[in-house]
This record gives sequence, structure tokens and C-alpha cells, in this order.
Amino acid sequence: MLGIGTAVPDHILDQSETAQRLTDALGSTTDAARWAKRIFKKCGVQTRYTCEPELLMPAANNRYFAQLSGLPVPTTAERMAAYKRAAAPLALQAARKAMADAGVEPEAVTHLLTVSCTGQFLPGLDTVLVRQLGLSLSVNRIPLTFLGCAAGLKAIGMSRDIVAGHADAVVLVVSVELCTIHMQSSPDREALFGASFFGDGASSCVIGRAGQASGPVFALGEAHSGLMPDTAGEMIWEVGNFGYDLYLSPRIAQLIGNRIPGQLAPLLREDGPLPGIWAIHPGGKGIIDALEEALGLSARHTRFSRDVLRDYGNMSSATILFVLEAIRQAFVRESAARTEGFCLAFGPGLSCETVPITYLPATGAVAIGAEARAASHA
Repeated sequence: MLGIGTAVPDHILDQSETAQRLTDALGSTTDAARWAKRIFKKCGVQTRYTCEPELLMPAANNRYFAQLSGLPVPTTAERMAAYKRAAAPLALQAARKAMADAGVEPEAVTHLLTVSCTGQFLPGLDTVLVRQLGLSLSVNRIPLTFLGCAAGLKAIGMSRDIVAGHADAVVLVVSVELCTIHMQSSPDREALFGASFFGDGASSCVIGRAGQASGPVFALGEAHSGLMPDTAGEMIWEVGNFGYDLYLSPRIAQLIGNRIPGQLAPLLREDGPLPGIWAIHPGGKGIIDALEEALGLSARHTRFSRDVLRDYGNMSSATILFVLEAIRQAFVRESAARTEGFCLAFGPGLSCETVPITYLPATGAVAIGAEARAASHA
């Protein structure tokens, strides 16, 4: 992973203020208002970002909180128009940062993977990025849509496989998710969960051969994908008339905590120390808690996931690169040595994506690049 870039919209959703707007809107439904306050307080989020400034308005004149305002709720078509307006500029910002971080020129990019599950339009985000970034018109475009929160790591794993099979490949991954445009003030608990911790953001990375690295970078191992049996109904996202209707089972964290250790067992060194990196997609505070307990992780292992959840919320597929960037920045500050670990992300299915990673400081990145060049000439 040669470079990383992240971006968020300009508008900040303070958790306590957003909870107050929602409880104001639900005031006539006392139980729902009380439940909303509890969810917002305990979900581990302090701030999020949104592309929709109307969400910052008081509930009395806010269309997204129509119980109190009486105004027409935004339709799915209106929310898709908001997505089309905001997604590309945010994605471009993240992509430009990643390319600059990697020192990669547009003409060098051979593959473009675009990732999103919160909106769609055609011609799609991939075509906008090709033109606005100045990529080759013949760049290989691979859109990944509606794979949920695990899709960002899925794209990273696919990119690693592309580079492994094509010596000159340089892959640009761009994920953008505008989760807040689907916010609803329904008194249903499922809607309240979704309203409490999802945020908007974009992230991007450049993936190439080790010989292209100058460091510090993450070396990527072989990706692993899996579906957990008998869990298809635990996470559902369907298109409704007023945005996407999300159902999150209260059993998700428990299921992940129970089943992920078994999936990871073949990848872990038997009787060895725990790896130093655990880049866990912060799909919710309960998921981080469950994995910390099940895997015997410390607060130091999970601090980056918790920090991203606290400051940005769950940005679906874009979130994992925020976690990796936080890890990289901290390791640079701490002058960390070569460190191994795992990236984990979860999505509908229930699905789990796992990618082994190794942090290489600048000298380590140069060394591994030299080794790769020597091997290619042998």
C-alpha cells in the first residue's frame, strides 16, 4: 500500500446535538425518545461528518426529522440526487491525497476500483474519477457496489491480487460513503441504531509492487473472505421510498466475537504472541468490545478503531483506511519497527474480510523493494 488519502465533508454532526434533535422529533413517542438517548450515548461516537447541512437544523424545521416538522420527508430520489452532488468531490479529494502520498502520476494507474453502497448514478463514479483525475481512458475500471462495510477491505484484497499477477499494475482504490443521507427519525429501534453512529467520508489508497515503495508502507498478505453460516438475516439494507432501510440485528457483535477467532486461527502462529496490528473496522462499539474479549486484545490494539469510531463514526466501506492511516501516523511518530498484524472488516452476509498486513518503516520499505528487484533479476 504505497499511499493513503482520506476526506470528510465540511459539516460536523455533534453526537449530543444530533441526539437532541432526534429526541425532539420523537417527543410524542416517549419510549422511542428515551431509547434514542440511550443508544446515542453508548455507541462510542462523539462526532461525525455529513454532506447534508439540513441535518444540522433544529427538528422543528428539519425534513429528515419530519415527525415534529411536518415537512415532507426526502424521497429516495432526492437522497440519490444529494449523493450524486456530493460523492464525486469527496472521492476526488481522497484520491488526490492518496496519489500524492504515493508519488504516483495519473498515467501510471492501470486499475481503478470504486467502492460504495450508499448511492448510485450512471455514468458512475468511476467515469467521473477517470476524467477528473486525468487517468487513462483505457484504465481498467472495477466498480464494487452494495457490499456494505466490508467492501473497502475487499477492494484492497482484490488490488493486492491484481498487483501480484501483473508486474506493472498500479491500482487506485477509491471508496465514498454518504451514510447520513439515509438518516430517518423512525421510532423503530433498527432505524435509531443506524441514525446513531453512521457518518460520511471517503478514503483512497494506491497499491503497487514492493519495488515502487519508498515507505513507510503496509505490505499486504493474501486476502481471505468468508461467509458465516446461518447469518444472512442479521444485517439487511433495502431500498425504501424514503432512503435505504437498514436492519442491524442485536446479535451481530456476539456472532462476530464467537466466530472470528476460529476463522483467524489458521492464520495465527500457534502459541506465538499476538500480532502488533489489529486494524478492525469499527462497525460499532459492541463489535470492537466483542473482538477485544474473544481475541485477548488490549486497549492498545483496539485504540485506533475506537478513535476513528469516536471522531468519525462508521463510514461503511471507507472506514478501514481511516483506521490504517491512524495506525501509520502513530507508528511514524513512535518510530515503530516492522510490525505484523491483520485488517478485519465485516458486512452483510454476515461476511468477513481478512487481510494480513505488515508495517514497514521507510528503511524497511526500501529493503523489501531491493529484495524484490534482486529476485526479479535472479
